[in-house]
Amino acid sequence: MANPLDASVRVRFCPSPTGNPHVGLVRTALFNWAFARHHGGTFVFRIEDTDAARDSEESYNQLLDSMRWLGFTWDEGPEIGGPHAPYRQSQRMDIYEDVAGKLLAGGYAYNCYCTTEELDARREAARAAGKPSGYDGHCRDLSDAQKQAYEAEGRSHVVRFRMPDEATTFTDLVRGEITVQAENVTDYGIVRANGAPLYTLVNPVDDALMEITHVLRGEDLLSSTPRQIALYKALIELGVAKEIPSFGHLPYVMGEGNKKLSKRDPQASLNVYRERGFLPEGLLNYLSLLGWSFSADQDVFSIQDMVAKFDIADVNANPARFDLKKAESINADHIRMLDEKAFAAACEPWLRAPHANWDPESFDEKAWQAIAPHAQTRVTVLSDITANVDFLFRAEPVEDEASWAKAMKEGSDALLRTAREKLESADWTSPESLKNAVLAAGEEHGLKLGKAQAPVRVAVTGRTVGLPLFESLEILGKDKTLKRIDAALAKLAA
Repeated sequence: MANPLDASVRVRFCPSPTGNPHVGLVRTALFNWAFARHHGGTFVFRIEDTDAARDSEESYNQLLDSMRWLGFTWDEGPEIGGPHAPYRQSQRMDIYEDVAGKLLAGGYAYNCYCTTEELDARREAARAAGKPSGYDGHCRDLSDAQKQAYEAEGRSHVVRFRMPDEATTFTDLVRGEITVQAENVTDYGIVRANGAPLYTLVNPVDDALMEITHVLRGEDLLSSTPRQIALYKALIELGVAKEIPSFGHLPYVMGEGNKKLSKRDPQASLNVYRERGFLPEGLLNYLSLLGWSFSADQDVFSIQDMVAKFDIADVNANPARFDLKKAESINADHIRMLDEKAFAAACEPWLRAPHANWDPESFDEKAWQAIAPHAQTRVTVLSDITANVDFLFRAEPVEDEASWAKAMKEGSDALLRTAREKLESADWTSPESLKNAVLAAGEEHGLKLGKAQAPVRVAVTGRTVGLPLFESLEILGKDKTLKRIDAALAKLAA
């Protein structure tokens, strides 16, 4: 394994542009990026877009946008190029065709003429006999006459890689030494019948040509590693590759019910967190804890601190469960860590349409700047800000009948009249004076502050919970506050 500040370290992140990025995919990108930055190495961003039926330009652009939003910079890849360009597999087809030809010519691969029906029948027979059901090597050593006969029948063929007959042993950077017996890894396809190269060929070929030193990827790809190691050995003998990279397989990210988090899970999509107003730093901090830890007693840290400490040897092989509550808590901590100006700027998208539920003309920048420091200590995600401050910018508070029913108990009208009277004579430059006014009103009606302020809060803001009440009243102002209390009294009277 490379030492810190080893510039020879080269890792890659190579997603397929199919749909919204998945948080498990982001975790993989994060560990690769942090590993490269920790060692002073190179982070290669590569697009695996050979599946024309599933890949889309929209998803490609979304991937790039997501990488930028997360703060991942790449040293080689789309838009910036590099010595191993191009970095989109769809633009490298001639390379794969050339390598496949060399593998065939060198005897490392062969044409397989078996039909799907024949393969299925032989697999079923192997299962029935209690034998491994992988490819049985039927076309491994066909004579020229047999090949000609198949071709005369009009059969198409795939290209299969010829696996060695001995076991494969490698040291996984996360899981230690792993040995896979030859009977469990049979010959596999690398080129489709239509000539299109498969992932099993293009991924190792690109890693070889781009001189990737460490492959850090999901546990679901562990079973393909013996195949790729065998292919690497062939590529080295052919002069295509220089060395076999080190492999590290990252633990599964589990969702509800301890099942692997899939793209179909509501909490899997990166866009869900971006649209809710997670900070990139908060989300990445949490994702880094899915299989790795900063220390036994610290869960909140900066990405720079993570980079300084990250070591792939510290990644845990056990599955990691995605805990939304913890993700939100860590994000809230990162919101608190922002300076006031950065927080106010980060909230800006949620103060405009389509998020804002007020007339844009009624937005008051001075009021927003005054309330922002109080809001920063209360929100978990940035989208929370809209409901917390809308009472400042709406002509009337939000109509929330559940909040109204909860706060407006018997006697609330009498309390509100007393509170209005005392607020009218209070010092409106002092939240403490406003608090004392409501406290005094409560005492007259035998209520503690918590009970006394509930009807006032709902009358003024429309909700039972929110930002500190008396600072909010000061910012809203005396006239608007008293007018809303009057409106609440009128509604109670009706």
